[in-house]
Amino acid sequence: MQTRKLGPFDVSAIGLGCMSLSHAYGSPPPRAQAEEVLLGALDAGYTFFDTAVVYGLGHNETLVGEVLGPHRKRFTLASKCGLTDATGTQRGIDGRPETIKALCDVSLRRLQTDVIDLYYLHRYDKRVPIEESVGALAELVQAGKIRGIGLSEVSAETLRRAHAVHPITALQTEYSPWTRNPEVAVLAACRELGVAFVAFSPVARGFLAGGAPDPSQFEDTDFRKAMPRFQGEAYQANLKLLEAFKAIAAEAGCTPAQLCLAWLLQKAEHIIPIPGTSRPDHMREDAAAAGIVLSPEIVAKVEATVNAETVAGARYAAAMQASIDTEKLPTEG
Repeated sequence: MQTRKLGPFDVSAIGLGCMSLSHAYGSPPPRAQAEEVLLGALDAGYTFFDTAVVYGLGHNETLVGEVLGPHRKRFTLASKCGLTDATGTQRGIDGRPETIKALCDVSLRRLQTDVIDLYYLHRYDKRVPIEESVGALAELVQAGKIRGIGLSEVSAETLRRAHAVHPITALQTEYSPWTRNPEVAVLAACRELGVAFVAFSPVARGFLAGGAPDPSQFEDTDFRKAMPRFQGEAYQANLKLLEAFKAIAAEAGCTPAQLCLAWLLQKAEHIIPIPGTSRPDHMREDAAAAGIVLSPEIVAKVEATVNAETVAGARYAAAMQASIDTEKLPTEG
């Protein structure tokens, strides 16, 4: 697979988001299937794997450590802190330095490694100055426990404040044709500062992957149940967009998921999408998107069809929206 720069690392142009193997989309897959996804990803050319303390409250980091630990030299490893207590077993935003440092030790044990290549602050704790949280991460760099610092779901202003304390390697935020908030300011700020932009949920939480999920079949542990875009009239309106999007993918000679990923890769060279999946076939399908080049006409059709004005429903419910620091689009008020 082609590579892109992530700070000092050369990583696969498309990384693997590991969350869905443990968390957020209902019951996780059987262990054997999860192992097939992770080990198959290595064979398919993925060299960037993304996990977090909060994914399954330890389940995901443990899984990644047990399955990929023997192959540690073959990939760049990212994890995240700041969404649990200091033990990594209770949810809650906590960006205090003492919590960040304690969680890093928890992550190192679970991941079965002596260093994490990229360690993100998963959420900006607005009760703690970002300078203090990043300062703690900088101390972890100095201690040799992590190699790079990342931020998740923050604004350009917060990124600049953090970067003034210690160089930031990557910023991670949701980005896909149907979530365009990074275009307000963060993408440009990352380019200016030399920060990689990691795009999570690049296929719109599965919606733009081709077969739209049926919200009535969501398990109670599927966090999409609370997302306005998957509810009622908004969902029905978005289904109409999906049919048009699938037609564009057919015209481009790729799958809808590949269209999302190829679109992101062509937006800017500092963008690295990290699609997640619990299915080996989808993992291989996503990897193949790195070799797809879209014509300007196809890109224009994607952007005219799925955008902030055509997508119905808010990105997050109100409680979740309050926990993030990203810029709002003009259409969001």
